[in-house]
Amino acid sequence: MQRRPTLADVAERAGVSRALVSIVMRDVAGASDQTRERVRRAADAIGYRPDPRARRLRQHRTRLIGLTFEAGQEFHADLVDGVYLAADTQGYDVVLSAVTPHRDEPRALRTLIDDRCEGLVAIGSRLPARELTELASRVPLVVLTRRVRGVDAVRSDDVAGAMAGMEHLVGLGHRRIVYLDGGRAPGAAERLRGYRKAAKSAQLPEMVCPGGLTEREGAAAAMAMLESRQLPEAVFAFNDRCALGVLDVFIRSGVPVPQQVSVMGFDDSPLAGLAHIQLTTVRQDSAGLASAAVERMVARMDGVVTGGSAVDIVRRPTLVVRGSTAASTR
Repeated sequence: MQRRPTLADVAERAGVSRALVSIVMRDVAGASDQTRERVRRAADAIGYRPDPRARRLRQHRTRLIGLTFEAGQEFHADLVDGVYLAADTQGYDVVLSAVTPHRDEPRALRTLIDDRCEGLVAIGSRLPARELTELASRVPLVVLTRRVRGVDAVRSDDVAGAMAGMEHLVGLGHRRIVYLDGGRAPGAAERLRGYRKAAKSAQLPEMVCPGGLTEREGAAAAMAMLESRQLPEAVFAFNDRCALGVLDVFIRSGVPVPQQVSVMGFDDSPLAGLAHIQLTTVRQDSAGLASAAVERMVARMDGVVTGGSAVDIVRRPTLVVRGSTAASTR
């Protein structure tokens, strides 16, 4: 294996002392412009790159934000990108640790702690509230997309989002609206509550069916509807992935969308806006959510906020109307 170039290698090539190379690499006073240029040319020539981990150890701060997310969740990917952007503006770096079917959330969090991250942002955490509270007592923690009492949280107003979606469908004249529930996923209870509030307000029957977070679960729900021979006028899915599964089954089965059944999702994932999908959905402000989470985390890590009550920062989602919903013809 090829040895990684060191400060001593740069010093030898540039014909200066190791201490002078260190001054140049740290960009502090003590070297002329001509010397800085010569040292940088030497570093580029041999492929030398400063080790940020060593610098952080010397500073006794890592300036790292640890971030957990569920692999495969498109909306989580949008939040990850937003956290990267927000952290960069604050002078922090981000370390990712994914939760997968073979790698659980406790392990993902332990990895970040072992990597000396100063604070943790957990997207869609499914850990029990007591475990998150205990973790927050040891390290700054912000939970994204879920409310947890006693822990800093940043989330969408899922109740308001579900109600906005229902008001859109009701406004199109739909009366039999099936809601595909998200089970125990973060935000699922709030979205179900919003659906029920809107249905009650419009004096509509509640039609709640098991849904889920994935296309496969949405497809299973759609197949069950087809087998019952009683298709609803509209389907409101817990998230976009579930809605895409519904769309796929309906289209393959010859059920025209939206002419016979309107289909709606939640999140406004990248796929929702594709020309051949055009999914009506409820958009979460991923950039705003990520920015708010990073701001709160940095305030904790920099000592601006110490102890005290946890905050619950809530952002209102917005309705995005596309081609998968239309006025009722029944």
